[in-house]
Amino acid sequence: MSWTRTRREAPAHIMVPQIILLLSVLALVLIGFVMIYSTSSVITLANSDAPGAANPMADVLGQLRYAVLGIVLAAAIWKFLPCSIWRGPFVYVVWGLAAVLLVATMFIGVGDEEWGARRWLALGPFSLQPSEFAKIALVLVGARLFADLRDGALPFRAFSVQVFVFVLAPILLILARQSDLGTAMICVVGILAVMWLGEVPARTMLVVVGVVVALGLVGIFGTEYRRERLMVFLNPWNDGEGGYGNGYQLIHSLYAIASGGVFGVGLGNSHEKYLYLTQSDTDFIFAIIAEELGLVGALVVIVLFALFLYAGMRIARSSADNFGTMVAGGLTIMIAFQAFLNMAMVVGWFPVVGKPLPFVSSGGSSLIATLAMVGLILSVSKEAAAPTVYERRRADLRVVRAASDAESASASTRRRRGGTGSDRR
Repeated sequence: MSWTRTRREAPAHIMVPQIILLLSVLALVLIGFVMIYSTSSVITLANSDAPGAANPMADVLGQLRYAVLGIVLAAAIWKFLPCSIWRGPFVYVVWGLAAVLLVATMFIGVGDEEWGARRWLALGPFSLQPSEFAKIALVLVGARLFADLRDGALPFRAFSVQVFVFVLAPILLILARQSDLGTAMICVVGILAVMWLGEVPARTMLVVVGVVVALGLVGIFGTEYRRERLMVFLNPWNDGEGGYGNGYQLIHSLYAIASGGVFGVGLGNSHEKYLYLTQSDTDFIFAIIAEELGLVGALVVIVLFALFLYAGMRIARSSADNFGTMVAGGLTIMIAFQAFLNMAMVVGWFPVVGKPLPFVSSGGSSLIATLAMVGLILSVSKEAAAPTVYERRRADLRVVRAASDAESASASTRRRRGGTGSDRR
């Protein structure tokens, strides 16, 4: 068996998770297109001064363009950027770009005073949410640092300093300056996943978790506004304004879920999307899925994310080295955590932190960044499918041995037939 053939024919334990991952992502993106059209068409017509001239397909066409861009980016990463490239200095170039965008958002970012957030950076006619891309950079640089520590290439003191500079400082910046508790939590979970997959000692993990919990409590209860807004999920009707204050979104999300029942009210027949649930195409799109498609439709979405998590972790476990395991596993857990965090927020099991449902919610930055993560996960599986140097050596030995056996068999045949002409002479 030649090396080329071994590289082309990926084994089943590599190919099957790839297929499951791709099919689950494709199904979620298609569900997103359908539900964005169902919700955004109503919002577009309602907010237009001339409803007859409004294009109800505008938002879903924009989401389609973002999806195409994200798919192209994911394919380029999968095919042309091997996971091993992030072990080199290029990872710090990506981190530096993300850091520059975060700092620029702090000074010239677009604010949303209604939701207490300052998270978007306006670039001409386009807007960008840098924290969505910073999540990727933090997992990559975190995996690089932990891999270097494990290999002995980085002393512990230098490792501690670099973890603070390259990992903790950006997370604190996102939490403090952008008032984005949801993204900060997702980044922390991604780094904890990298530590777990990198086999960091349990005692160190407990210390890190303790610090994270302490910082989270300070972030939640540090300001009265954030505390009231986040803790209203315990009783949204008691928000001080009779359910028309901070609890309004969650109340109408619960109304939508309750109205859906088992099989839903029918695709396109949602009541809450008519400007009652105002974030119906972004953060609360799962509530509209539950209303229109019922418990059955909601369970389909949950199962698809569970399949995505399963396939991503299978790819991580089959990686050629521990660095690939940390990258693929960290990104997979980060995406899955955000999905289940969004669904827990929508059903009232967790405070409203304003994070979209990956692959499904409307939003260009989220969709492009998440698809780029998929490309990184697949790049790990591509390297896992390629034979290692030891496998190539064994294959070469088998070829040499097979050729030697063939030559021996040919010589034996000639001897049985009387030898060569010179032997006879």
